[in-house]
Amino acid sequence: MPRKESILVFSAHSDDFVLGAGGTIANYTKEGKKVTAIVFSYGEKSHPWLKEEVVQRMRAQETLEACTILKCSVLFFDLRELQFEEDFRTKNLGANLVDIITKEKPSKIFTHSLEDPHPDHKAVHTITLNLLKKIKKKPELYIYSIWNPVSFRTTYPALFVKISKTFSFKMQALKTFRSQKIHILYPVFLLLFRNFLAGIKLHTLFAEKFYRIK
Repeated sequence: MPRKESILVFSAHSDDFVLGAGGTIANYTKEGKKVTAIVFSYGEKSHPWLKEEVVQRMRAQETLEACTILKCSVLFFDLRELQFEEDFRTKNLGANLVDIITKEKPSKIFTHSLEDPHPDHKAVHTITLNLLKKIKKKPELYIYSIWNPVSFRTTYPALFVKISKTFSFKMQALKTFRSQKIHILYPVFLLLFRNFLAGIKLHTLFAEKFYRIK
């Protein structure tokens, strides 16, 4: 039996992979491809009035529900928000992720844009580039946006993916993040705007746009 094409999506927090690439993930899994979301942090600081372990359980459950809708799998790494690079070093997660990439042999990796103003998103971008330096057979590397309203990476080739048929799955997956209803209002507005504009380029209702940087 032929090996399934594997794709990895790096996500700083539990909902970023859905916001940035949910429709594309649903497309790929519908085509029979294996998609794994790598979530670097539960984002436990989103509810500072609750115990961290309570927030972690809550956000992990939401993520698993989203993955069920998108038909992808997920791996969690418990990095502290705003402490990604330090925790990544002290927990020696680099070796772990290199092993995962080597085993999965992904054709593509999607990660955060360096233009994103969130420090954790920038950190995941940097971590991704450093990881790929250690991989012999390098996958295609694409970036997606969350908090940056406009991307200026015009020197990189763009990948447009039609998601009109899977946009509803993306929105259903976002609705599973019940704890983030307030936090993701702005990025959801941005993604609707971006997905609509990208759709115009492809003469379809909705699309997702990525830049290939490697």
